[in-house]
Amino acid sequence: MNYDIALIGLAVMGQNLALNMNDNGYKVVAYNRTTSVTHDFLQGAAKGTDIIGAETLEEMISKLSVPRKVMLMVKAGEVVDTVIESLLPLLDEGDVIIDGGNANYPDSQRRAIDLKEKGFRFIGAGVSGGEEGARFGPSIMPGGNLEAWPLVKEIFQAISAKTENGDPCCDWVGANGAGHFVKMVHNGIEYGDMQLICEAYQFMKDQLHMSNDEMQQVFAEWDKGDLDSYLIEITTDILGYQEDGTYVLDTILDKAGQKGTGKWTAINALEFGMPVSLIGEAVFARCLSALKQERVAASKILAAPQAQDYSAEKTELIEALGDALLASKIVSYAQGFMLMREASEHFEWDLQYGSIAQLWRGGCIIRSVFLDDIKAAYDKNPQLDNLLVDEYFTNKIAAAQSGWRKVLAKAIEAGVPTPAMSSALAFYDGYRTETLPANMLQAQRDYFGAHTYERIDKPEGERFHTNWTGTGGDVSSTSYDV
Repeated sequence: MNYDIALIGLAVMGQNLALNMNDNGYKVVAYNRTTSVTHDFLQGAAKGTDIIGAETLEEMISKLSVPRKVMLMVKAGEVVDTVIESLLPLLDEGDVIIDGGNANYPDSQRRAIDLKEKGFRFIGAGVSGGEEGARFGPSIMPGGNLEAWPLVKEIFQAISAKTENGDPCCDWVGANGAGHFVKMVHNGIEYGDMQLICEAYQFMKDQLHMSNDEMQQVFAEWDKGDLDSYLIEITTDILGYQEDGTYVLDTILDKAGQKGTGKWTAINALEFGMPVSLIGEAVFARCLSALKQERVAASKILAAPQAQDYSAEKTELIEALGDALLASKIVSYAQGFMLMREASEHFEWDLQYGSIAQLWRGGCIIRSVFLDDIKAAYDKNPQLDNLLVDEYFTNKIAAAQSGWRKVLAKAIEAGVPTPAMSSALAFYDGYRTETLPANMLQAQRDYFGAHTYERIDKPEGERFHTNWTGTGGDVSSTSYDV
């Protein structure tokens, strides 16, 4: 009758979170809709622990101390709503429901508002780190009903990853859907980071004709400097991994999967009008990879550029490739924080960007050494418009710029696709350009649709229309921005 928390859903993440909570001294009741899964867990990974199982939701609830805390680790979407509906008749006012899955943030917004009206407390918690993170310390991004936070704070911060200073990679993010929005952006940046690494790998493999061992040495060296990160670390391991004398990487079909969080990031970027172009390209790169049969056929039809020999420049190009990877990675994070800033202002979440960088410093998939520098940038200037204009990142990109451009020029010359790196550079060049050709675009819109335009010699907000042909008339269309 005095267990601390219940956990529903005993797939890998659910099991490992339950074991993590047990390791940290919390008493857990485990439940899975398929009873045999619960039994197997108790007789397997949880054997010898203090975790107990429940065969029904009623039994599970009866074991919990008040106010009850129930965490869901089930498939996102309708399944979460179904489980919540099953729980509500069994719970009392003030009890806490936590969704720790990969929910789409509007679902968390809706659930937080709906459950508050019914007297319950809801938290939508993004959890990152995969199965290893769940077991030994994930990054946790909770948002929802602030009244619920003190009731779970101790548990969540105890089981979360810790920075080198011992700070937990878990803190309150904001109201309603804020936690899952931040997790969504995290996953979008993850898509971008992975695609950037893949482009560096392809350039080394196809144009520099490097062996897996040679590439592994390069990634291992990169992992000692500014590119130090979890994804660079595991790429190093992957490049060297063999079974029966064969590199496993070389046996894997080049057809990427995805579960939707990167797509959500790109969709929300469009909805908020934020140019999060690198993540969008990373999503499209996965979509293109899925067209395997079409690509095989096209490879036999479509002309390729003349083969290039870069052997004399190999050392120089490897260094330049590292610069391109770092600069593009900085752009990816800058775009992600732009999107969070826009959402924070729209929903009045008051996101703390330095704290978010700390949440990602350990446990999560995008953890990297320069998150400390992102935190420092926002601690220094919480109103920072863009990471690119912070002195540290301005200097880093300035130093990397020559190599970045050199690699992309070579990639274009050789016909190596670099959608993420190229989009990052295009964004950088667009962002640093005082005058873009949107004046021509506005003239075109006004010409065919009388959409009006503003003038550089008139007050901002004042709209004008030109009768370009002399036959279009002087009536303009209503001006609005989507």
